[in-house]
Order: sequence, then C-alpha cells, then structure tokens
Amino acid sequence: MSAEPIKMPAWADILRERYLAGEANVFVLHGNVFDSYPLGKEYAALPRVLDSMLAKKDTLLELSLAQGVRIVRSQRALPSLDGLQEKGLGGALQYLESHMRTHHNTAVVVPYAETLFPAAETHHLSFEERAAVTTLHRWSLDEALGRSDAIIILVAETLTSLAPSLLSNPRIIAIDLGLPDELARTEAIAQFAPALSAEQRTRIAEQTAGLRLVQIASIVSDHGRADGLDEAARRSYIAGLLGDSPDAAGRAQEFARVTAGMSRQAIRALIAPATPEEHEEGEDEVMAVIRRRKREILEKECSGLIEFIEPRHGLEVVGGNAAIKTELARVAKALREGDIRRAPMGLLAVGPMGSGKTFVIKAFLKEAGLNGVMLKNFRSQWVGATESNLERVLAMVKVMGPVALVIDEGDRSFGSRSEDSDGGTSSRVIARLKTFMSEPENRGSVLFIMMTNRPDKLDIDIKRPGRLDVKLPFFYAQTDAERVEIVGALLARHGMAWLATDAQRLQACTPLAGYSNADLEAVVLLAAASVSDQGSSISAEQFEQAVADFMPPQDRNMVRYMELLAALECSRRSWLPAHLQGLSTEAMQAQLLQLQHIIH
Repeated sequence: MSAEPIKMPAWADILRERYLAGEANVFVLHGNVFDSYPLGKEYAALPRVLDSMLAKKDTLLELSLAQGVRIVRSQRALPSLDGLQEKGLGGALQYLESHMRTHHNTAVVVPYAETLFPAAETHHLSFEERAAVTTLHRWSLDEALGRSDAIIILVAETLTSLAPSLLSNPRIIAIDLGLPDELARTEAIAQFAPALSAEQRTRIAEQTAGLRLVQIASIVSDHGRADGLDEAARRSYIAGLLGDSPDAAGRAQEFARVTAGMSRQAIRALIAPATPEEHEEGEDEVMAVIRRRKREILEKECSGLIEFIEPRHGLEVVGGNAAIKTELARVAKALREGDIRRAPMGLLAVGPMGSGKTFVIKAFLKEAGLNGVMLKNFRSQWVGATESNLERVLAMVKVMGPVALVIDEGDRSFGSRSEDSDGGTSSRVIARLKTFMSEPENRGSVLFIMMTNRPDKLDIDIKRPGRLDVKLPFFYAQTDAERVEIVGALLARHGMAWLATDAQRLQACTPLAGYSNADLEAVVLLAAASVSDQGSSISAEQFEQAVADFMPPQDRNMVRYMELLAALECSRRSWLPAHLQGLSTEAMQAQLLQLQHIIH
C-alpha cells in the first residue's frame, strides 16, 4: 500500500506540474517567500519545503552571494568545494553547469536571487553580473540540461528586483507565492491554536487578511517562542489589568490566546492603554486586539509605505456637501450589503485645498465599514525599489478586502512626468497601477480613492470609468446657511457649544464667504482659544471677534482655478454649485485658460 502523499502548498503543485510537462527547467518563486507553508501535518519555511519537494533529486545544491555553492544533500560523493568561492560568481556558475551536464537529476536553488541577477540597465551591471544573467538565460534554453532532469529555482521577493531579460524569457516561469487566503488562514490557525473554537478560528481568519501565516502564528500560538510569556502567565497578568470589570476571567482567557509572544509592557499598551478607546464587548473586544496587532505588524513590514486610517466619525458629523454626502451614503450602503453591481471601482475627490476632501473621505470609510489604507511615499532613488514598494502594497491590499486604498495628493504620486526625469519609473508605476485598478475582481473588494486639487496633472487614462468611476467635486461653502452648518459641525466635533441665535449665526458667517473648511476650523479654534475659563461654550460676541481677527491665507485666482478643474472633472452637473451649473463646458474651459495665464 503506497504512502499517503505529503500535503504541500498549492504553488508547489503548479511548479511540479509545469516542470513535469517540460514547459521549463528554470523557475522564479516570488511574492510571499518568507512565510511558512503547509508541509504534511506541520508548517515549515520555504527552504525546508523546497527540500521536501525536491526529495527525489539525487543532488540538491544552493547558490548564494554569501556562501557561494553549498551542497545541501547528495546521494553521490562530490568533490570538495574548497577554493571555489575564491573564483567568484563566474566560477560558481561554471561549476554548477559542469555538474548538471555530467550528473543527471540535479536541483539548484538560488535564494535572494536579486543579489546575483539584479534589475538594472545592462550598461549599469558589472561584467560579472552581465555574464551571470546571460548564463542563466542560456541554461533556460539549453535542451541538454532539460534532458538531464536539471531544475533551477530562483527565489526573490519581487519580480521587479530581477534582471528584466530573465522575466521576458518564455522558458523561465514565474510563480507567485501569494499571501494566504481565508481558507489557508483558517487551516493554519487550527494548527497553531487547536484550543480555539471553529467560530473563533473563522473570525480570526477574517480579521488577519493581509498577514503571513508566520505572523498569524505569532498572534495565536505559543509554540516555538522563547520570548514573551506563556499563556498561563499572560492570562494571570491580563486578569490583573482587567481587575473587577465584567467577566474579567473569561476576557482574560480570550486575550491570552491572541497575545502570544508579547511582553507585559506590550500587553498593557494593547489592552489597557493610557488613552482609553471605545469599549467593545465580548468577542468584538478580542477582535479589536487582533486588529491592533495586525496594524502594528503591517505598518512595521511596510514601514513608511502605508498608514492605516481609523476614522472616528461617520458622515453624520460632516457639515455641508449635501449632494456629495448623499452619493457617498449610497456607495457605503452598496459596499456594506455586498452589492457589487452598484459598487464603483474607484472614487476621485477633487477640489481646492481645504475644501474637506480628506475629512469627508475618512467619514465615508467609517460609514461603509471599510478598512482604510493610506498610500504614503513609496518612491525611492534606488533602481527597481519604487516598483518593488508598489508591488508589496498592492499584494497586501489584494488579500485585505474589503479595503479602500486611499491616495492623497494623487497628482504627486501618479502625475505625468518626463520619461527622462526618472528613467521611465513613473510610466512603469502608472501602468502597473492602471492595470491593478481595472481588474474586475477588485470591484466590491478593493476601492481606490484618489484625492487631488490638480486633476489636470493626473494621467488622463487613470481617471476613466472602470478605474475611477465616480468623480466627486468639493467646493467651499456657497451660502451663509451652509457655513453655519459647517461651523456648527466643527464646534460639535471639538465639544463646544455656540451660544447664539439663528440670526446671529447667519450674520456672523456672512463675512466668511470664500473661506475654506480649513479656514472655518481655524476661526472656530481661534474663538475657542479666546475662552478664558476653560468652558465648553462660545458666545456670539466671541465668535464675531474671532471672525474679525482671522486673516485667511488664500490665493483667490488659484482657488478659482481649482474650482473650475473640479467642475470639469465632476461626474454629474447636479453636484455643482449654482454659479457653475449654468456654465457650459466651453465657458468653463475658457475661464480656466484665462486664469492659467494669470497664475503662470
């Protein structure tokens, strides 16, 4: 009776099938290469999985920049490798080629392949690096090596870090080791923490989208961790933190299961921070801890590339922008209900600086119940690093859904740039982003939100329907009543009351015509600063004094220019203010051209 085959990850089956079919003998494993993967009844790192995959190979060799050629295992006696490293990369490749030609059934694994075959223009590579790339390219096309049952596996975190000539070769096959899906996470959690119930495993799997299995293990498993406290010690310590709160013992048990590997200081900061957050009951409280741990892990892993958005308010606290709020409420409802047909692929928020784009978008995320990730500065001066950073973020976002990827000042990150200014990096980045944005499977799962006050600087194709379907125009408050509503919302947000009659409020807001939402908030804060008794109310006189004292920093021509840009980008004419609704597109473009001459 034959032994039951060892369970392997899905990508391993793909590699084996394509190798046995004779499609290629050179493979590139990329993406989630530093994770743990199912191997039989346990989980193991990639080198061990590859060793198991290649168990039928007579010889397994490894090539790396640090160690040169290393014999992992061999069924035959091999000559000593002493002195080989002194011959450099060229000598190592020559040895490997000679071995594969004279010994059948050999496997070669190249970890950190980007260090040996780096991405760069050919004239920027050293002679040794060019020779290495050429050698590997030649191996992939060599039928004799194929007949000798040789296989070469390169491992790199991103494809963009490898020499482009290798990736364009049809005889070199790239296989993406994507982040684990929900089923893979559920199965892994059952292995890492068997004491959890099936329902708990399912909920934790939902909350840990975007994490590697090795990171999930650090949250729910004590196995193999020498640092931190064991579960009993964590349970006792957490019970002390919770004190006499309701169901302290039960909650301590739940918290102990999801704080593996953490020190006392880290547990205190997570569960009993100095600034208390909104209280969540029972299981939701445990999930909140998991979400915070997930955020810490991902922000550390994507350091400087992303920032998690945690909005505190929904659309109910937004003053003005009635038409925009109505549309966003419709989109939020569609996303909450999973109605993919009515969910847009992306939103474009345009309008002058200080018109409330960021605040309203954050409130929309709260309303829709979406995880929000802000894309920060992912550009780098190093060759290939910008593309690599973007790929890392997109790979994470892909499995986090439903999620909103928010890009502020999109004209700076994805605006049109000269090909010569950055060696074509911008065009490659924009092309990759456009491809990802238009993938149909993203609808309802990944919502792109781009904000800018200069939509004219964006690549025109990135703004088309199917990528950014809904274009929302933001303008400064148009009427005294709208300004009163915004000021009232701002005061409420800061815990202040406005002791004034309706007539006094309208009168006080009349001089604020043309003020941005940011200017209105500055007036509110100035009025609050004038309250000497630390009270929570502002009189009509104090507010009027703040209005008279404040000087708004505005360039009226630039504001008007940005308003016209927003109007021309807008998806619906009914969303425009009255003074723009009556203008034809030609009239707006003529005014825009006149202002362009004044500004520039």
